[in-house]
Amino acid sequence: MDDNALDLEPLHKNHGVYFVPGLHRGLLTLEMIAAAQKPMNVTEIAAELGVTRSSAFRLVYTLHHMGFLDEVPQTKQYALGPRVLNIGFAFLASQDIIEVARPELEALRDATSVTAHLAIRDDKSVLYLSCIQTRSGFLSNMNVGSRVPAYAAPMGWYLLSDLGGRELNRLFGPGPFKQFTEKTPTTPAQLASKVAEVSGLPCVVSRGILEAGGSSIAAPVFDNTGAVVAAIDISGPDSAFDMNELETRYAQEVVRAAGRISARLGFVGAEATSAD
Repeated sequence: MDDNALDLEPLHKNHGVYFVPGLHRGLLTLEMIAAAQKPMNVTEIAAELGVTRSSAFRLVYTLHHMGFLDEVPQTKQYALGPRVLNIGFAFLASQDIIEVARPELEALRDATSVTAHLAIRDDKSVLYLSCIQTRSGFLSNMNVGSRVPAYAAPMGWYLLSDLGGRELNRLFGPGPFKQFTEKTPTTPAQLASKVAEVSGLPCVVSRGILEAGGSSIAAPVFDNTGAVVAAIDISGPDSAFDMNELETRYAQEVVRAAGRISARLGFVGAEATSAD
């Protein structure tokens, strides 16, 4: 393999001084095994790199020692190790979740003709990071930067799912919480019950929970560890929806969008998410 095959930029004037051939070959080894989509032995790696077997062995030994390669038992072959995955997941996590989610939210808005939102938890609040407004005229009043109490909305219940009852009590106090509608939890115990109720659901279809006359469908967004890092929803006045399809077509579109965003954040279970 040509050491310069993957060089995409013009060479620096001091390339010969700065360039580290051993590091380059080590990284090429990882890329080569990834591209092969199967384990490789030292002889194959040496031939592909165009180096001696002893040089390839030193590369493989170092990468194996650091956890970037795993030896396949009883084969003398090597596959990518867990440390490679850690770097990949770290890259995914470094990407701005707003930009990661935007195309999926736009597609969700287009599929439902309802405004789509992305939000995270900031202490006690649901903080809206993105609002993709509908083109139908039913504009959302939950714009970027808007906040609602996390205890009062389904997106908040998802975002509180990593907290137990004691932590919810410590975060919100003993109550009673301010009541927005008759469906608002007003104590930590009621909130803990709601959080537990939604934690196993792919989405929550709600009518009049945060505001009378309004409907929403919310779903969680997971990162590569399976933690809920954000939530999305579509929401608007009841008149923005075909109420006969609230729990079918709309719910399915929201769950699919959340699954695609989760997949882009490295969540390997995202493809199994469904609205059933």
